[in-house]
Amino acid sequence: MTLSPTERTTIRRNAKRAGTDRAQLHAILDSGLVCHLAMTVDGAPRVLPTGYGRSGDTLYLHGSTGARSLREGAEGVAVCAAITHLDGIVYARSLMHHSINYRSAVVHGNARAVDSPEEKWEALRVISEHLAPGSWEHARQPDKKELAATAVIALDLAEASVKTRAAGPADDAEDIAANEAWAGVLPLRSAWGTPVPSDDLPAGFEVPAHVTDRKEA
Repeated sequence: MTLSPTERTTIRRNAKRAGTDRAQLHAILDSGLVCHLAMTVDGAPRVLPTGYGRSGDTLYLHGSTGARSLREGAEGVAVCAAITHLDGIVYARSLMHHSINYRSAVVHGNARAVDSPEEKWEALRVISEHLAPGSWEHARQPDKKELAATAVIALDLAEASVKTRAAGPADDAEDIAANEAWAGVLPLRSAWGTPVPSDDLPAGFEVPAHVTDRKEA
């Protein structure tokens, strides 16, 4: 399915970098871990970095019921969520042509509070499995007190934009001809480290497969 551009999601600056396939949006969301949720609180902008999870065309976010930003978002106000992957720094012959390679998604909409116990349970499972695959069945699941202290909001992915850059420097012809500086791309890659056991974990407790498999993926 294609992305349906709206006034807010139509990319005008470097429009050739805009994505049009909804699969691109899903891929960026599914490979990210942190999103930035923006809204207006008391007439001032506020941005909340938080974990998330996707189910179909719904983005779920969670936090403490005591977090005002999340309470505001749950009241149907307009919000904006952004997810960005930095893939490299682009070094050009001219400083003004230095750039970055990236993949980004921006979602606009009115978030809703997830009040249904069934949907809230599923949303928490989706978020947990996105951030720490395999943990939902491995660790203790939320109890009633924990569920009551946790707020979950849902954001529809209907209004979203995708923008990417994956190329070398775009130097001016005269700078290329002068050839007075190195030009190219310094890629940036993220990798999981070696699992570090908790200080209070008994000796000989093996790292579970869902953790080691992720490190080796």
